Amino acid sequence: MTRQPTVPRLLVLVAALLAVTAGTAPTAAAAPEPRAPREFVALRDVAPTVLQEIRYRTPHNFVGERIDGYRRPLCILTEDTAQALRRAQRALLRRGYSLKVYDCYRPQRAVDHFVRWAKDLDDQRMKAEFYPRVDKNRLFEDGYIAERSGHSRGSTVDLTLVKLPARPTRPYVPGEPLTDCAAPQDERFPDNSVDMGTGYDCFDTLSHTEDPRIQGAQRAHRQLLKRALERQGFANLPEEWWHFTHRPETFPETYFDFPVSRRSLTPRR
Repeated sequence: MTRQPTVPRLLVLVAALLAVTAGTAPTAAAAPEPRAPREFVALRDVAPTVLQEIRYRTPHNFVGERIDGYRRPLCILTEDTAQALRRAQRALLRRGYSLKVYDCYRPQRAVDHFVRWAKDLDDQRMKAEFYPRVDKNRLFEDGYIAERSGHSRGSTVDLTLVKLPARPTRPYVPGEPLTDCAAPQDERFPDNSVDMGTGYDCFDTLSHTEDPRIQGAQRAHRQLLKRALERQGFANLPEEWWHFTHRPETFPETYFDFPVSRRSLTPRR
């Protein structure tokens, strides 16, 4: 007569059977990350002398943390945009200046991160620097935050000018006291750029390129940047002295979501 297994032994057999079944069951393959079309390049490969300070890879931005999709501190753009920046840089170097980029291609997941942050009215940790005079509940209405960004098409760049030789700048330390982005330059967070009248990403009407309150050297710096880029086919966004789009855009209707990383790019031959 065959003996029936005891209860503990049955449990062991059932557990072993489940383990075998789990090991042989088909598993869903992880979805591959989107890749950039061949038209995208790393700016450093085209214009290596352009300085880069990719703010959204750091916590020094209006959200106060690294933004989704920024895997590396890397400027990625469509190749025609990168070539146009190379030409502008060459002209500015002759005058003793360098371009410095803060942001280039921006994945849609980063824009989504901005939108989630803007809807969380309790998170105002960076207000004292980036939007001291703007109520957070007005960021969408006033146009500071939107669900789509031209940066995601690859032909838009945020940038400034640096007087050569470039001075080093210290990193932002999360939690340190914040200073109004529209304060005088020597009071704002240190940046080796020339004085543009406000810091980068300053949610304030003083950031409007032609604001009449901006005069003297600040106005001259804005005009120098604007003219140098316009000669190479860029158009400025009037509300942001740092924001320029190269036209015609390579992808005027497409919003990409590949991560900011070398691995997103097709290797160049």
